[in-house]
Amino acid sequence: MNASNDAMIKLEGLTKVFYTDEVETHALAGIHLEILRGEYVAISGPSGCGKSTLLSILGLLDSPSSGTYVLNNTPVQGLDLSQRARIRNREIGFIFQSFNLIGDLNVYENVELPLTYRGMKASERKDRVNAALERVGMAHRSKHLPSQLSGGQQQRVAVARALVGAPSILLADEPTGNLDSKNGDAVMDLMRELHRAGSTICMVTHDPRFARHADRTIHIFDGRVVEESTEAAAAPALA
Repeated sequence: MNASNDAMIKLEGLTKVFYTDEVETHALAGIHLEILRGEYVAISGPSGCGKSTLLSILGLLDSPSSGTYVLNNTPVQGLDLSQRARIRNREIGFIFQSFNLIGDLNVYENVELPLTYRGMKASERKDRVNAALERVGMAHRSKHLPSQLSGGQQQRVAVARALVGAPSILLADEPTGNLDSKNGDAVMDLMRELHRAGSTICMVTHDPRFARHADRTIHIFDGRVVEESTEAAAAPALA
């Protein structure tokens, strides 16, 4: 890949070591990775291979033990907690397996919350929230609580919350993990629509059926990138 100037994410020599009871666990062991603007990348591998650790670092929820990470032309190592929180709020949209909606807030309020943290004017928040809910087909449920929605509907709301701040990149951690196959397929279709509209997406998944929705799949094993495949190359093997 020679389009480094167009990289949304650039990792060089990234490692992560956890220390417990005098035992070192090398979760990531020298990751080199670029994700380009507008690209849809899947990160796949077996449980415990380091893919969720990698996503946590990409989302500034954790820090690497060594190596460099540049997000949207900004080196993130050395940033203090408030700077990291600001970048998370403005640059990154998160979609979690467990939805992570707040139970006593309705759909509208859940989607609005990241904008409230920015101190955005109410009129602009309203326009953005309504547009995001329309985009995922959930505007008609804006006054419902999460407990009144199906799992698939909750994940659509979570996608709207991730989108509402116009982030540079969407990070999705097993976004279909708690859904049945029908709702899982619907969420993956929505992700593909977002990508076609220009969103940059990085998705962790263990399911090869969903990985092939991406332009490129990064295969991780024992904390290392062991293979990369493109959708065109992977599709025949997964058909």
